[in-house]
Amino acid sequence: MSFDIALVILLAILILNLLVMMLYRHDKIRARQGGRRTPERTLLAAAFFAPFGAAYGMRRYRHKTRHLKFLLVYVFMMLQLVIMAYLVYWML
Repeated sequence: MSFDIALVILLAILILNLLVMMLYRHDKIRARQGGRRTPERTLLAAAFFAPFGAAYGMRRYRHKTRHLKFLLVYVFMMLQLVIMAYLVYWML
């Protein structure tokens, strides 16, 4: 894999994690205001693809930290780390 492709993938992952963090922030703001909320299923699906942004958003905004099913975010983080480590190993 060339350096350019790796850089594009890295930027895409970064942007996706930022968007998911903003999704958690938006849901926290809506919770405080009593507005329409983002479904938990959507938050968890987003966390599957960008668990680092979800975990940061949960901690930073103290959102969904007491819900047991949101421990899945940390499982998703570990899964993504294992996949990344495997891909790096396979590419070398």
